[in-house]
Amino acid sequence: MGDNQSPPSVPSVFSVAPPDSFMMWYLATMQIRPGTLVDVDTVCDIDGTIESSRYLHLEQTAAGEGLATSWSIEERPLRQKVIDPNRLNDEARFLLKQIVTGADEGMALVAEHEDAPVALLVAHRRPELNTLHVVDIRIDYEQRRQGIATAMLYQVIGQAREMELRAVSAEVLTNNVPGNMLLAKCGFELSGLDTRRHSNHDVVKEAATLFWYAAFD
Repeated sequence: MGDNQSPPSVPSVFSVAPPDSFMMWYLATMQIRPGTLVDVDTVCDIDGTIESSRYLHLEQTAAGEGLATSWSIEERPLRQKVIDPNRLNDEARFLLKQIVTGADEGMALVAEHEDAPVALLVAHRRPELNTLHVVDIRIDYEQRRQGIATAMLYQVIGQAREMELRAVSAEVLTNNVPGNMLLAKCGFELSGLDTRRHSNHDVVKEAATLFWYAAFD
C-alpha cells in the first residue's frame, strides 16, 4: 500500500456529535435506493464540489534507514482554500454503469429528494482482497450536513457484512478534511498513507492519500 509506512496517529478532530432530530426527520423524507441505468446520466447533475479551508498535515517524525520510519498527522489551515468542482470522472461513471447492468460486482446507491438525485455512492468489490472499495461518494452541495452520506456508508457496511467480506475500504486526500472526518465518524480506521500516489510531491502539495478501512471481525 503505497510507501509501506506505518499508519499515522489520528487527531481528536475526528470526534463528531450524534445526529439531531431535524437530521432524523430529513432522512425520513429521503429515499436511498439501488442505482439504475437511468442514473448514469442524471447523477452527473449532482453538485459534488469539495470545499475545505484546512488539511491534514503529514510529518515524518522518525526517518531512518530502510523501514525505520513513522509519520504524524495534524489538522492545519490551508494556505489557500480548496474549491474543487469534483465532477464525476469517466472511470467512476463507467464503473457505475457496469454495476447497475450487472457486468461488474459492487454496489451503487442513489439518494433522491423530491424526485431528484441528490447523492451517489459507488463501491466496487475487490475479490482478490475480499473487500468492498468505495470508489466515489458525493452529496449535492445544497443537501449536505443532513446525514445522507452517513446513511449510505452504513448501508455499504451492512451489505459488505452480508457478503462476508473482510472490510470496506476508501481513499481520501489529506486536503479533503470533511471526507476524512466522514469516514472516521462511520467507524473507519486510518490504516496507511501514500505520499506519492499522484505525484512525487503530494506532501508538499498538501494532497497525500490516506487509506481507510472499516474492518470486520
